[in-house]
Amino acid sequence: MKNIARRLAAILTLACALAAPGAFANEFSPTQKGAIESIVRDYLLQNPEILRDAYAELERRQAREEANARQRAISENRALLYGSNNHAIAGNPDGKVTLVEFFDYNCGYCKQALPDLIRLVKEQPDLKLVLKDFPVLGQGSVEAAQVAIALRKQLKGEKFFAFHSKLLATRGGIGKAQALAAARDAGADMNQLAKDMEGPEVSATLQESARLADALSLSGTPTYVLGDEVVVGAVGYAQLKARLDNVRKCGKTNCG
Repeated sequence: MKNIARRLAAILTLACALAAPGAFANEFSPTQKGAIESIVRDYLLQNPEILRDAYAELERRQAREEANARQRAISENRALLYGSNNHAIAGNPDGKVTLVEFFDYNCGYCKQALPDLIRLVKEQPDLKLVLKDFPVLGQGSVEAAQVAIALRKQLKGEKFFAFHSKLLATRGGIGKAQALAAARDAGADMNQLAKDMEGPEVSATLQESARLADALSLSGTPTYVLGDEVVVGAVGYAQLKARLDNVRKCGKTNCG
């Protein structure tokens, strides 16, 4: 395979030389250019797997670059990710390990992942779960987030997580009406909630989450941050638990 890769590299180098506008390309006569183009074409037609392997390698390199960029972003934004006042906390607020979730109340995959998070919080007394509103699925999501953010002034810890879980588990579209109904059922002072929804903390929280998401190159939910890694998607209880166990063990999600 290495020999094939070298041959392909040499052929592609020649092909690039033909395409170059500089003097090097002009060193080849039209006949030579035609011969090289024919060699490149025939070789790739006879060995199409080379293109597949090259594409796979390109994807691996891009994934590594993206992971490295996200690790830098985690390091640079650690204070906001873990220590900001603009997020909700479930589980142990002084936990030794922290799991950050960016979520949207209308995200089907977030709903799917909710039982995993509830189980992790129950089973791991040293876990701090940080909930960051990232409403990317329309105006209803933004309105639900605004209600939830304002409600944090009244409900903390387990009480807020109960509200959060009930609202996220609601069937159908979730917007302001559904969020207010869940807040009322949770025992909120609705007059105070209406005032708090107009406060600066609501927009500041959403803006902060958006800045963090941009720094981490996030585009969807749920997305988790733990240790030195960004984990995209509802990966399931087993994967999250394994990564958290590794963070406890070596400070990273992969101890290998």
